[in-house]
Amino acid sequence: MSHHHSIGIKMAGVVVLAMAALLTGFVACEDKKGDEWGMGASFIFGDSLVDAGNNNYLSTLSKANIAPNGIDFKPSGGNPTGRYTNGRTIGDIIGEGLGQSHYSTPFLAPNCSGQALLYGVNYASGGGGIMNATGRIFVNRLSMDIQVDYFNITRQQIDKLLGASKAKEFITRKSIFSITIGSNDFLNNYLLPVLSMGTRISETPDAFIDDLISHLRGQLTRLYQLDARKFIIGNVGPIGCIPYQKTINQLKENECVELANQLANQYNARLKELLGDLNKNLPGATFVHLNVYDLVLELITNYAKYGFTTSTKACCGNGGQFAGIVPCGPTSSMCSDRDKHVFWDPYHPSEAANIIIAKQLLKGDPKYVSPMTLLELRDL
Repeated sequence: MSHHHSIGIKMAGVVVLAMAALLTGFVACEDKKGDEWGMGASFIFGDSLVDAGNNNYLSTLSKANIAPNGIDFKPSGGNPTGRYTNGRTIGDIIGEGLGQSHYSTPFLAPNCSGQALLYGVNYASGGGGIMNATGRIFVNRLSMDIQVDYFNITRQQIDKLLGASKAKEFITRKSIFSITIGSNDFLNNYLLPVLSMGTRISETPDAFIDDLISHLRGQLTRLYQLDARKFIIGNVGPIGCIPYQKTINQLKENECVELANQLANQYNARLKELLGDLNKNLPGATFVHLNVYDLVLELITNYAKYGFTTSTKACCGNGGQFAGIVPCGPTSSMCSDRDKHVFWDPYHPSEAANIIIAKQLLKGDPKYVSPMTLLELRDL
């Protein structure tokens, strides 16, 4: 291959990346006026439920930048962006509902610098968990510890952009930190078949959940030390009801995997205690708890009431009666009525489900959101 030819290919790659960056609706260097900070920045941490493209930049087995993922994502014209769903994530929709004008840029994206940081940054990573060992099966992913390390870098960049005192005010008063993590600590760690790399062999559920909670406490405290004050924390959903778990456990339509849901419930009870504790003991901080578990279970149980035709079968996937084994990709079968499926793929909700979940959370029913609504948190 001639030297010129390879440069041509490299350039084409760069152009494609630049186009992709433009398509995802990020304007990196717009002038940001002080009054626009009314909306502040959204810093998003978590796993594939809210990853907006970080895993595109990792050599990992957990990737969503392949069609037909993103087929309904308008800013990219239906091209995959690395979101693990057909359209917007819950994080995207909640951000819109809170009045944010831009989606948070993935930390690993080349355009994540300068003024773009002031709209917020997304650190979430498909396969990531609270524990560093979680998701090892995917080779690379960003664990919560690494995500907090990355925020530390952003924090220093914002100091440089705004000067120390303005930066501090921007982070404490104008920024919201949302964290959606924990599912993989069960699905891709504790519940993995015993022969694999799971922790289950050496730890009781209680001991493992103790570990999760003490690690998460440390991670949230670190964010607090970096001036984060407004937190939104989602609990773990009914992971025993996802198509993947139902398929590998050969369950009937209306059954869920009891052990998985029991572990999620046990963790969730401890998480609620932890957030109550942090609300008391970290001066000036507010931790809003999102009860994702009950909300998603309601959607799965009473799916018809919300306009869905199935809450068990993945729209995009292959394998078994729930299409629950093979992740969504170009060779998967895809349903024609994407907005009638609660699940997009073996693991993740469809955009239609994400919209209902996000709207409920924004509405702020105390059953699902406490001790205050997301809008009240924003305006604090």
